[in-house]
Amino acid sequence: MSRPARAIIDLAALCANLQRVHTCAPTQHIMGAIKANAYGHGAVRVAKTLESNIDAFAVRCFEEAFKLRVAGITRPIILLEGFFSPDELPAIIEQDLQIVVHTARQVEVLLNTQLAKPVTVWLKVDTGMHRLGFAPHEIEPIYRRLKRVAKKIRLMSHLACADDRQDETTVKQTEIFLTLVTTLNLEASLANSAGILGWPQTYVDWVRPGIMLYGVSPFPDIVAKNTGLQPVMQLESTLISIKHLNKGERIGYGATWRCPQDMPIGIVAIGYADGYPRHAPSGTPVLLNDQYVPLVGRVSMDMIAVDLRSQPHAMIDDPVILWGKDLPVEEIATLAGTIAYELLCNVSSVLYYQQ
Repeated sequence: MSRPARAIIDLAALCANLQRVHTCAPTQHIMGAIKANAYGHGAVRVAKTLESNIDAFAVRCFEEAFKLRVAGITRPIILLEGFFSPDELPAIIEQDLQIVVHTARQVEVLLNTQLAKPVTVWLKVDTGMHRLGFAPHEIEPIYRRLKRVAKKIRLMSHLACADDRQDETTVKQTEIFLTLVTTLNLEASLANSAGILGWPQTYVDWVRPGIMLYGVSPFPDIVAKNTGLQPVMQLESTLISIKHLNKGERIGYGATWRCPQDMPIGIVAIGYADGYPRHAPSGTPVLLNDQYVPLVGRVSMDMIAVDLRSQPHAMIDDPVILWGKDLPVEEIATLAGTIAYELLCNVSSVLYYQQ
């Protein structure tokens, strides 16, 4: 038997989450974010599963898009960071990819390169995120220039604080963006997952679900099931060892956890090399035989220890779930001092797919 650490990807849940997007934004086009290997879920398989019910996909760069094209994905693909050098443009055009334009350098390259055919451009507006994009007052003159080389131009911006529904930043960003959309009369995209679930005024023409496709809440105070989403990934393994230790004996690297009494300890074949967070503290819940047991001691590269006092009859090969349907990844991320996005993207365990 091979090492038991694996991530189970529930494709039916993935489709249900896309349907949730359709329910929220029934008249909008949908651009599914499958960058970073579909947030750790396997971009090719995710794209093939969703392609018939989605309008476009968004990735980081040409390399991610090319893998999808080679796999037979024909839907429009948008490069969210655009192109990095002029040398990429022939291949981008050959693969019929769309580009986000967010710097003056990209504009000049497009205007001074003999393109085989016009490209579709998403002109990025910096409405307050202050990461990529042009200031609002720069957009109209850049749009006029790009019309010479683009077959279609759309507007795009990104919400900085939509995960906080009390923060007025989203209202201000939306007002700035909609003013430009109205002035230029262009198709546009603003809403990310948090926008889709919490800010319907951000929908405009295209919505861009990312984390919600994978069944994770974009809001820090709400887990997926309370937003109508279904977790897609279940990270699981098995017990590979059971030890009976004496009161006072210490566990793991740094000997940071001491047994409060004579007790059984279980060792699970999972660790930070598999994507489980190294900084998960003692007490982090793990599901063993559908019952919660706490992690104890430090997370190792490929193993963790759990307290078996509540499960004295546990046996080697018993199933262990690190996160999934009954143990939200959001909860594990919070305890580890990070976000669910990072945990999902870091998973390096073997992916298994179920319909």
